[in-house]
Amino acid sequence: MKTRILMVCLGNICRSPLAEGLLKSKLDPAKFEVDSAGTGHWHVGSAPDPRSIAVAQKNGLDISQQRGMQFKPAFFERYDHIFVMDQYNYEDVTAQASNDEERAKVQMILDELFPGERVDVPDPYNDSLKGFDRVYEMLDEATTKIAERLS
Repeated sequence: MKTRILMVCLGNICRSPLAEGLLKSKLDPAKFEVDSAGTGHWHVGSAPDPRSIAVAQKNGLDISQQRGMQFKPAFFERYDHIFVMDQYNYEDVTAQASNDEERAKVQMILDELFPGERVDVPDPYNDSLKGFDRVYEMLDEATTKIAERLS
């Protein structure tokens, strides 16, 4: 049975698609399934932001086929690990948990690099392409640590 991992941000078009693509590229697809979702509903069915697609392509990843979906409480049963991009996402997702076991599945992704510091991945949506590059670098480092820990 595969280990299932979910990446979560606000709209599922900037940060979580990058995190999904990065982690997928570092794990054995026979053993792991990686998806992403947003806490909001605005981009359900949409492709990632063109800037996220461009930054991924520049770094050898193709995330253009991903489609946005909204986080649902049923995802606690489906996924083994849920990584959120910021404190807001953490609060939104854990508020939908029905017990401590479900809440324990949720972790801020940068806790991999800064344990216990609750560091947010900044939302690059209203930023320039440099903001997307910065987010890519952060997520690349964090997903490397996750892949090492889970493999």
